[in-house]
Amino acid sequence: MDEIQLRRRLDSAPAQGFTVTLAWEALVLIDSRQDLGPGPDGHRFLVPILGGRFTAGPALPGFSGEIMPSGADRQVLRPDGSKTLRAIYEMRVDDGTVIGIDNSVITDGDGPTRYAVSRISLTAPVGPWAILNRRFFLGSLHAPQPRDGAVIVRGWMVGMGDG
Repeated sequence: MDEIQLRRRLDSAPAQGFTVTLAWEALVLIDSRQDLGPGPDGHRFLVPILGGRFTAGPALPGFSGEIMPSGADRQVLRPDGSKTLRAIYEMRVDDGTVIGIDNSVITDGDGPTRYAVSRISLTAPVGPWAILNRRFFLGSLHAPQPRDGAVIVRGWMVGMGDG
């Protein structure tokens, strides 16, 4: 395939940009980090999740409720100084629906320039929140001030084009 044929093919399906809209903000209460020792990919830690609350963003009106006291955040401090985190827990919407959360995070650096971005997979039962099973979510992770046993997790719904 030459450049002209390639360009024709690419032009037949124009690139769409992505939209990213805040879906929820959560204050997640956490316990002290537990040291699990070294592993093949780096030093391992566990952070139990104690509960918390979340509130709806513009992408998901009505999506508010509690972080259930379940699950944990498994962390690996890699040899290059970055961290991978995988937090698995549940959120209960105010209507009683329980949503499973699987949040895979990579962090790099400290302070105001800290990079902490994630891919969040949600598992919802059949019903009003089932759309969550069919959408892509990005996340951001922040430490509130003062640092008092909590983290802020924001979930962002990714759309294509203008919605």
